Amino acid sequence: MVKGKVEPSGNPFNSIAQLEFEKGIPRNPFINAGALVITDALSTLHQNPLEEIHAFINEIVGRTCVQIDESVMNSEIAHSERNTALAYFLKAYNNFENNIQEVIRTYCGQCAIELCCADLARSFSFLANHGYSIFAKREILSPLDTQRINALMLTCGFYDESGEFAFRVGLPGKSGVGGGIVAVMPNKFSVAVWSPPLNGKGNSPKGVKALQMLREKLKYSLFEERK
Repeated sequence: MVKGKVEPSGNPFNSIAQLEFEKGIPRNPFINAGALVITDALSTLHQNPLEEIHAFINEIVGRTCVQIDESVMNSEIAHSERNTALAYFLKAYNNFENNIQEVIRTYCGQCAIELCCADLARSFSFLANHGYSIFAKREILSPLDTQRINALMLTCGFYDESGEFAFRVGLPGKSGVGGGIVAVMPNKFSVAVWSPPLNGKGNSPKGVKALQMLREKLKYSLFEERK
């Protein structure tokens, strides 16, 4: 049984101390420990989880777009000591089922996925449409689960800077260590921005600023909608 929470971490995204303090239960699925638990669960469900992830992204984007940057993947694997330590902590608390090195390899493969901004935005579009993907032409999530994912992105999608993003931008979103950010305005749109330099909390300052300027121009956020 996968164990996890849905609270903001208040700590760095790769914190070992927090995972130990909370007895192997990650604060949310967006920090490293939570993502490792999800990757482990996918490894239980699928013989080749990375292929399943690729196929799913291609489906919700509406075209074959996923590529793996092998150099990034190999670099992630070569420098995965901290994530491996997190995985061992999870396993010590019976919150991890599969071979750690195999899961780490899948996890690093996810970290090396390449998408353009347009495809990244398309891949999140079902979260702006009550869970229905216009590209896959099917329901991905129920409206209730979509609402929950959006709430989780708003409160936890930017690590320990999530409150600042909600204050400045006011949209559910998720940042990535490659410098990309995707945000969602329910019933309206999904949007992606990309600027590689990161701040100390793992987010792109220029990407956040771009989304803030977009929000101010469009006057759309969860807390303000143009009439």
